[in-house]
Amino acid sequence: QLRLVESGGGLVQSGGSLRLSCVVSGLTREYSAIGWFRQAPGKEEEGVSCISYKYGNTNYANSVKGRFTVSADNAKNTMYLEMTNLRPEDTAIYYCTATLMDNCLYVYDRRGQGTQVTVSS
Repeated sequence: QLRLVESGGGLVQSGGSLRLSCVVSGLTREYSAIGWFRQAPGKEEEGVSCISYKYGNTNYANSVKGRFTVSADNAKNTMYLEMTNLRPEDTAIYYCTATLMDNCLYVYDRRGQGTQVTVSS
């Protein structure tokens, strides 16, 4: 059974950095991608970044390009999201996700419990 467990969130000042981790267990070949979504208070969920196994590439939302980097350590079954130059608008709950479909920045099938990231101005 697929399990996604996030960690690494916290409070950081604007311009600071954080690294989120997601331990992935039970991932089967039917899943085409894993990634990160976020949800800010009063806003819809937004795809942040993802690793597509199907296409062998990474994808980023325009709002985080050049600031966030997604990576995976297969030996540790862990995906990371390195976030730099954080802005107050990055404040959100960040969810680790897995999808069976294409367009991993826009859809997911499973997600973890989330980790809170708060960026103060």
